[in-house]
Amino acid sequence: MRVEYINPFVEAAFKIIGQVIDQDATRGKLYLKSVSQPVLGVAVIVGLAGDVEGRVLFDMSEETALAVASAMNGEKLTQMNQLVKETIMELANMITASAVTKLQDLGFSFDLTPPAIFTGVDMEISNNGVEALIVPMEISQGKLEINVAIRERI
Repeated sequence: MRVEYINPFVEAAFKIIGQVIDQDATRGKLYLKSVSQPVLGVAVIVGLAGDVEGRVLFDMSEETALAVASAMNGEKLTQMNQLVKETIMELANMITASAVTKLQDLGFSFDLTPPAIFTGVDMEISNNGVEALIVPMEISQGKLEINVAIRERI
């Protein structure tokens, strides 16, 4: 996986989260994953197609999703309802759109699928043979992982 594909997602995540939550995030140690992995409880997936194919997954616990959605909406949200889901999907959409814009400025061509959200326990995401780079982020609301699995189209 080329670093040119990854950096825009990392940069966009830090920028957007800083803007919408009004705080800085701390990045954890990056790591690669080539097999299925459990998700933390709330996962938003955005598909990518074009010069490359793959997906970006935004993964967090339900508690983190509630805290992030509360911060973004300026009100305390206590249950995983439609507003929380739409808020988390919008955050993923903002980050992905910003990253893809940067990539298009570098000459890459991408299309995005609408974000899809999955919630629950004991869920696993398969990378389908594509190596994924996991970017852990810590914010006061909790842990957020950005999981980027992209490969060049053959």
